[in-house]
Amino acid sequence: MRFAAIADVHGNHLALEAVLSDIRAQGISDIVDLGDMVSGPLDARPTIDMLMALDAVRLLGNHDRYLIDRPHEKMGPWERLTYTQLEPRHLDWLRTLPANAIYRDEVFLCHATPQDDETYWLDTVPPGGEVLMSTLETIEVRAAGVRQSLILCAHTHIARAVRLSDGRLIVNPGSVGSPGYRAGKPHPHVVEAGSPDARYAILQKVDGDWDVTFRHVPYDHATMAALARQHGQPELASALATGWIR
Repeated sequence: MRFAAIADVHGNHLALEAVLSDIRAQGISDIVDLGDMVSGPLDARPTIDMLMALDAVRLLGNHDRYLIDRPHEKMGPWERLTYTQLEPRHLDWLRTLPANAIYRDEVFLCHATPQDDETYWLDTVPPGGEVLMSTLETIEVRAAGVRQSLILCAHTHIARAVRLSDGRLIVNPGSVGSPGYRAGKPHPHVVEAGSPDARYAILQKVDGDWDVTFRHVPYDHATMAALARQHGQPELASALATGWIR
């Protein structure tokens, strides 16, 4: 079994195009998408049209959910702009997507954790605002009850793989379209990928174990940074341009 995992596109259609092209160049046809597809101050319509046409297993991320579970006036700034770019058919499609899924009986898919779509799993943020790897004990508690040998999650935009003590592997493929962001929960912090590349992962089962390859794909990030700046998001523009928030 060999497939690609993408996540956290956040309306960045140029990054998505580059990643899908790279996936095809690797000879891969099977794709899973872990959610947060369109919400962001970029260009949601071509992004969601591309994803709807893609033959893939998909999840609803927390930012996707914000587009369909609350009125427009109560959405965050990313969702308010995204909502105006979407058609009713796009929102109806988002309503059909699950929070979790099982892929080919062997892979458990979730956006953040199996229990909810907003909690950091492989990473944690203490009161000082540092973004640190979670303890193995904390990670394993949230993996309880998942029987699949490979578990995929997203949400933090940080590419990471963690082997559990029982041999299961948890992988976050990183973010296709947002290499940095600022958040207020659980404590104020920033996430910075350190480069503007679009990220995804290739998963392959080899001799009964999972092999993981993290891919960093260059694309026309300057155009997307300019669009974020045009939409009044200078920090995202910095992240898109450099991988750092300045």
